[in-house]
Amino acid sequence: MGFFGFLILGLIAGAIAKAILPGRQGGGWLVTLLLGVVGAILGGWIGGLIFGGNTLGSFFEIRTWVTAIVGSLIVLLIWGAFAKRRA
Repeated sequence: MGFFGFLILGLIAGAIAKAILPGRQGGGWLVTLLLGVVGAILGGWIGGLIFGGNTLGSFFEIRTWVTAIVGSLIVLLIWGAFAKRRA
C-alpha cells in the first residue's frame, strides 16, 4: 500500500472510530487523520504480535481495515483521556 493509500485508510479508520465511540472527542479532520494513521500503525503492530506476521495487507483487505479501526479506537480512547485531563 502506498503513502497516499495509507493516509486515506487512516482518515477513514479515524472517522469510523470517532463514529463508534460515544461523546465528543474534539479535533478536526487533521486530528482525525493523524489519530487514524497512528491507530493503523498501532493496530498493525498489535495484530502482528497477536497473530504473527504482517496484518496490514492491501487497501481492500478486511484485516487491514479491522486492525486500523481497532488501533484507531485505542488511540482515540487514549486521546480522549488526555483531553479530559487537560480540561
